[in-house]
Amino acid sequence: MNVLVCLAAILFILMVLIGGKKGARSFFALFLNFGVLLITIVIMTIPNANPIILTLIACTAVSCINLFYINGVNSKTKTAFISTMTTIVILLFFIVIMTKKAMIQGFGEEEIEELSMFSLFIGVDFVKIGAAVIIMSAIGSIVDVAISIASSMREIFNHHPIISRKDLFTSGLSIGRDILGTDTNTLFFAFFGSYLGLLLWFKDLSYSFGEIVNSKVFSAEMINILSAGIGVALIIPITAWINAYVLVKTRDKNAL
Repeated sequence: MNVLVCLAAILFILMVLIGGKKGARSFFALFLNFGVLLITIVIMTIPNANPIILTLIACTAVSCINLFYINGVNSKTKTAFISTMTTIVILLFFIVIMTKKAMIQGFGEEEIEELSMFSLFIGVDFVKIGAAVIIMSAIGSIVDVAISIASSMREIFNHHPIISRKDLFTSGLSIGRDILGTDTNTLFFAFFGSYLGLLLWFKDLSYSFGEIVNSKVFSAEMINILSAGIGVALIIPITAWINAYVLVKTRDKNAL
C-alpha cells in the first residue's frame, strides 16, 4: 500500500509541475473515471440492466470528464465531444454485430477449469458484455485523438481565419494521419503488454500457431485491438469534418 501511495504522490507532483492546474485536474480525473467504470460494472451485474445502454452512459460520462472537466467548456471540447459520441455510437453497433458473428463472448476453454466451481448462469448477456468491454477499452484513445485534432484545427483557423472549409478539413485529415500510425501502435503494444502472460501460458500448453490463432481468448484480444484501431481511424474524418463545419459557419455568421 505504501508503494501505491508513493507512486500516486510522484505522479501527482509531476502532473502539477508540468501541467499546472490542468495537470492536477487530470490527476483527479483518473479517480473520477475509475469511479464511473466501477459503478458501471456493478450495475451491469443486475440481470435486467442493458450493458449497451450502460456503456453509452459511461462513455458519455468519461468523455465529459476528460474533455469538459480537464479542458473546460469551449468550442474545442464541444466539437470533440460530439465527434466522440458519434464515433462511439457507430462503433458500438458494428462491434455488437461482430461480437455475435465471431462468438468471442463468454469464456474460453482455457478458463473452464478455473471457473468449474462457479455457476455460469448469472443472467447477463455476454454478447453485449463483450461489446461493452471493447468500447470501454477504446474510449480513452478515441477521446484523445478527438481533442488533439480539434485543438490543432483551432490553432490553424486562428492563424489563417480566411481558410476555406475544404482546406481546413484537409488539414484536419493530415493531422489525423500523423496521429493514426502512432496511436494504433500504442493500442497494439498496450493490449499485448497486458496479455504477455497469456502468450506465455499458450507456450506452456504447447499450443501450435493454428491453435493460438483460433483460440477464443486470443481472438477476443485481437478483435479488441482491431476494433479500437477502427474507432481511432473513424474519429479522424468525423472530427475534422465537424470542426471544419463549425469553425467556418461561426466565422461566416460573425461576418454578417
